[in-house]
Parts: sequence; C-alpha cells; structure tokens
Amino acid sequence: MSTPVNLTSLAADLVPDEKVTPGLLGFVVFAALGVATWFLVKSMNKQFKRVNFVEEPEASNGTPGEAQAGS
Repeated sequence: MSTPVNLTSLAADLVPDEKVTPGLLGFVVFAALGVATWFLVKSMNKQFKRVNFVEEPEASNGTPGEAQAGS
C-alpha cells in the first residue's frame, strides 16, 4: 500500500508563507472584474431608463364582496 499524499501540506512546504502574494495577475483580474461590473451597471441603468411602466388597477372579477366602480 502506498502512503496518501496531502497536496496542501506539500505545496505549503515548497513556498514560504511570506513570499505568497497575489502579484500583478491578481491585480489585473481584480481590475478587470471591477471594470466589467461598472459596464454592467451602466448598461442596466440605461435599460431601466427605457422602461415605460404605468400601473393599472386590477380588473374587478365581479365577486359580491367588492364594490364595483360603475354602480
């Protein structure tokens, strides 16, 4: 039988804790997510401005408990 290998502890042994940083790639990914979110919010606001919604009162179905507008 072989001994199971714990990859997390193996990786932790290879790189010292003080040397692990997100670096340039982490910053670029984070900045790209921020820019994409900004464009999505801008597009959403433009779509909301196009909506022309007027709420109409619900039509009465003629049940006895409701007051009818024409009587």
